[in-house]
Order: sequence, then structure tokens, then C-alpha cells
Amino acid sequence: MHGAAKRGLGVLFILGAAASFACMNLFVNLAGDLPVMQKVFFRNALTAIVVFFLLLFSRKKFRIESKESLLWLFLRSAAGFIGIIFNFYAIDHLNSISDASILNKLSPFFAILFSALLLKEKPSIPEIIFILLAFAGAVCVAEPRFDMSVLPALSGFLGGACAGFAYTCVRVLSVKGERGLMTVFFFSAFSTVVSLPFFIAGFVPMTAMQWLWLLLAGVAATAGQFFITAAYRLSPAREIAVFDYAQVLFAALLGFFFLSQTPKVMSLIGYAVILSAAVGKWLYQLRKTKSAQFSKTY
Repeated sequence: MHGAAKRGLGVLFILGAAASFACMNLFVNLAGDLPVMQKVFFRNALTAIVVFFLLLFSRKKFRIESKESLLWLFLRSAAGFIGIIFNFYAIDHLNSISDASILNKLSPFFAILFSALLLKEKPSIPEIIFILLAFAGAVCVAEPRFDMSVLPALSGFLGGACAGFAYTCVRVLSVKGERGLMTVFFFSAFSTVVSLPFFIAGFVPMTAMQWLWLLLAGVAATAGQFFITAAYRLSPAREIAVFDYAQVLFAALLGFFFLSQTPKVMSLIGYAVILSAAVGKWLYQLRKTKSAQFSKTY
């Protein structure tokens, strides 16, 4: 398969991931007033089971490449687990599921900051500008007030920060040669095991429809994991990552048709600012890559 075909397929896969995670947000919301940990358990348990069997029949099975990877696997899993808790709280309490999606999509900008701290990758001036723009957009979405009403937006913001840290850990693990499937399994298994005691202790009986919504949330999350893994195996993140922001559009459409949610004007302004920062960051990265390739050629 040549480069253009791989890139096109990569875009399709990442759009599939965006649609899957938007559906997950919808199903989590439709499950209604249930403890967050109950929802977190279902979101991760199915993924852990599916990936367990994939690894079981793989050549390397459950082998971790190095002892150093173990620390980063725990850090990635802990950050991702906490991020999901924040994200699910935001999904349940924000004005719309698209608000929760856009705040979670601050993660690439947080990844730049964490890469500077953990990997000593100094951000350029344009990247700093894009980060500031994205955070300004988040302020528009949150419309912060000095009372408890700010908690859902703050939760979404912190969820994006945790996801950004988790993605930085994934990058470290990739450099160390750790398999993506093992990283996904470790995270899913960790989250399932840690949430299980809370799930049992605080279990709230569910209707048949609530069981269905949470099982569908698990299916959507699993599909999203596989789509995004396949996408990044086919194409570099710098070329296709911006298409992941389609999740915000999918979430807005699903929220409108299934939950009668309409984003506020300030939220729409925030979406536009964050998406502009994401597109600007994407174009800047592509230009920087092409310039580096041109320099090597000549």
C-alpha cells in the first residue's frame, strides 16, 4: 500500500475512533444517574477482556519489554484512569456532551507541556501560542464563575490534562519499544481492577436499558481503542491527529438528536478557538516536518 492510500485509510480509522468515542460519551450519558465508578468499570472491563485474548494468542503474549517500561505503564494507566473519572463526571454534568468532548481534546496541548517537563522537548513559540489559544477557548466553554457551578468544566479540563500526561507516557513507552496492544491492556486491566472495589461497594441496581447503555459504552470504547491504534500504525500522528477533533462534531450531532442538547453560544466560540489552535498546530507541524525533510535532501 503506497503512502497516499495509507494516509487515507489512517484518516478513515481516526474518524472511526472519533465516532466511537463520541458514541461512548452518549451511552455514558444515557445510562443516567449512576456512580461514576460503575460507569468507569464498564468502560474498561470489555476492552481488558478483548485485549487479554488477543495477547493470549500473540507471539510475545504478556511480555513487557523492559523493567523501565513498568513504571511508565503504571503512570500511563493511573493518569488515564483518573482522566476517565474526570471526563465521565463532565459528561454527566456539563451542558452538552460536545462540551465534555472539546475539553477532553485539550490533551494534545497538555502533551506538549508534559513533553517539555518529562522529555525535555522545548516547545517552539508557535506551539506556545497554540497552547494559549486552546486554553482561551476552554475558558469560553467553561464560562468560569466563582462558585460550585464551575466544577463540571474544571473536571473536563483536568480530564484533558490527565489524558495529555497519559499520551506523553505512551510516547515514552513507544520509544522504549513497548507494544501498543500491551499498553492498552495494562491500562484497561489496571482501570478495571482499581474500579472494581468501588463498583461492588457502591453498586446501584440498574434497569435493563442501563445495562445495555453501559455495555454499549464498553463496546464503543473498545472499538475506539482499536481504530486509533490502527490509524497511528498507518500514518504519523502529525499528519492525521487533527481529524480526531471530528469527535466534537459527532458529539454535538448525537447530543442534539438523542439528548436534545444545544451548545451555548460561548461554547461554540470556544469550539472554534480550540479547533483553530488544533488546525494551526497541525499545519505548523507538517510545515516543520517538510522543512526538515527538505534540509536532509539538500
